[in-house]
Amino acid sequence: MIQSWLTRYGRRRRLIAAALAAIAVISAYFATRPAAPPTTVLVATRDLPVGPLTAADLHPTPLNHPPDGAIRTTTAATGRYLTSPMRRGEPLTDVRLLHSYRLPPGMVATPVRISDPEAAKLITPGSPINILAAWEGSQGARTIAEDVTVITLPKPTTAGADDHGTLVVLATTPTQASELAAAQAAARLSITLEPHPDLGQSSG
Repeated sequence: MIQSWLTRYGRRRRLIAAALAAIAVISAYFATRPAAPPTTVLVATRDLPVGPLTAADLHPTPLNHPPDGAIRTTTAATGRYLTSPMRRGEPLTDVRLLHSYRLPPGMVATPVRISDPEAAKLITPGSPINILAAWEGSQGARTIAEDVTVITLPKPTTAGADDHGTLVVLATTPTQASELAAAQAAARLSITLEPHPDLGQSSG
């Protein structure tokens, strides 16, 4: 009986020793295998505000553990619209980019605030609109941007933000952007709706 117990005990010791040896081999493998090379991704060159990205806004940097969806090439980011601010050195990921619209060459993304929130509810990304400005004491409004396309309508970040109008981001030329910036500094902006390009007129 004692001999049988000793035999079983010896077998268990050999099994435990074999298991410990296997663990040691596996641990040595993971400890000595070469580390994966870092992945080069784009990070912010400086603190970036919401708006279109340029090549100078980002630079490639190798990271050992980049976040999921990190953007790797400048061509994939230049001209795209950044939907939330970034800190200097922060990696750019796909969730930060507006995917539904890419700015055509020569165009810029221009944020403007429409005075009437109810009127702004009539437009959606892709809507072609005209922007009118009315200065206090003037007899009427003047069109300052024609047939510009809505890129997005950012959601208000604070309660009561709509009391000052609705923020709309438009695709404009640099000249239109300058005129809009000058107008909204002292005037109330309103919109008129252009027929959507996908809607044809019925023949009579």
